[in-house]
Amino acid sequence: MNIYAKFVLPVLLAALFLGAAAPAPKWGFFAHRQINKMAVFTLPPELIVLYKKHLDYLTEHAIDPDKRRYASPFEAPRHYIDLEAWPDQLPVAWTDALLAKTRLRAIGTRLDTFDFFDGSPRFPDALDGDSVRLAPQLAGRPVRISVARFRDFFVQNIVRAYYHETWEIPADSIARLTGRPIENLNCRLVFGEDGVSPHGILPWHLARMQNQLTRAFKQGDIAQILRLSADFGHYIADAHVPLHTTENYNGQLTGQIGIHAFWETRLPQLFFDQYDLWVGKAQYLPDPVGFFRATIFKSNALKDSVLGIEKDLRHRFPEDRQQCFEEKNGQMVSIQCPEFARAYHDRLNGMVESRFRDAIRAVGSAWLTAWTDAGRPRLLDDGTFAPPPDSAVAGEKIRPIREHWNE
Repeated sequence: MNIYAKFVLPVLLAALFLGAAAPAPKWGFFAHRQINKMAVFTLPPELIVLYKKHLDYLTEHAIDPDKRRYASPFEAPRHYIDLEAWPDQLPVAWTDALLAKTRLRAIGTRLDTFDFFDGSPRFPDALDGDSVRLAPQLAGRPVRISVARFRDFFVQNIVRAYYHETWEIPADSIARLTGRPIENLNCRLVFGEDGVSPHGILPWHLARMQNQLTRAFKQGDIAQILRLSADFGHYIADAHVPLHTTENYNGQLTGQIGIHAFWETRLPQLFFDQYDLWVGKAQYLPDPVGFFRATIFKSNALKDSVLGIEKDLRHRFPEDRQQCFEEKNGQMVSIQCPEFARAYHDRLNGMVESRFRDAIRAVGSAWLTAWTDAGRPRLLDDGTFAPPPDSAVAGEKIRPIREHWNE
């Protein structure tokens, strides 16, 4: 699925047909702001003193990632993961995800193009024990490289180039990988084709954000802490939305166009006042990566109910009672009728409120975990952080940060 078609085009079309008051994508601006705001009140006294002071910033900037999706081609995939693209297993490490789906192609000295791996466009199919088979066209005969050596090569040339416009590996790098003189190689260039991003990178981006926020706390960089906290809250909230975990993200595969905004924007706007959003204290996450994955899998387990219940109600409700016109900001917009929305909300049996509450608790817990893993730095009277201890806090060993993004 083209990222533009999946993430940006539906929003632009909605704006054209419904006007500026059309529902925002994902949880909606309203919901994202409320989640970040309420997450602040889950924090312990040592941390809430900072976050509550900047409550307005954290609330308003909760929507920054949505704004960036028009400005950066790298932003959209951070908000979702199509689990259908990973039918066997969702890799834990970012490098393993890229290894599984990146296609490497070589351009020969005569400008012919061929798969870099032997008989396969991708790494997993070229594995042979503890080695990787490369295309015989490279050197005129079969080439085998140890998995460990190839993985290091892949990290250096593809993983670290993820945010580059193109993934290109020069011939001299291939010569070093194979141990063959460059003049003996049939290779001008190897280029990579990203097979991961079109299906979303949400779980790996959450792991990356956790590490970044921990570093910001270690450095005592309050501006960076606040910016990352606001962004992080947004992505964690997205992980709690069932339709952010499936390729049928807007019901387009089942004739239910518009269900995305219906579930995550229309319902919270109508029934927010009925929700109990005081969720208690944030909890330290001993395994943030596992927690984020479990959150995504739980969201995905709810998608069939999200889709099935709405489809059933469409058959039960007359069409003229499903969509109504309401005035928003001086414009008449088409939106789900309150009666239809109430029926859907009731049939979901508290799902939206539950995911809302879980998102608030998760955001607060991720913030707390970053601060804890940084050594629980103490906020001083001048608004700066005291440097954390080198190795221990209150007799406890600080858990090292795990690098899931670049492993």
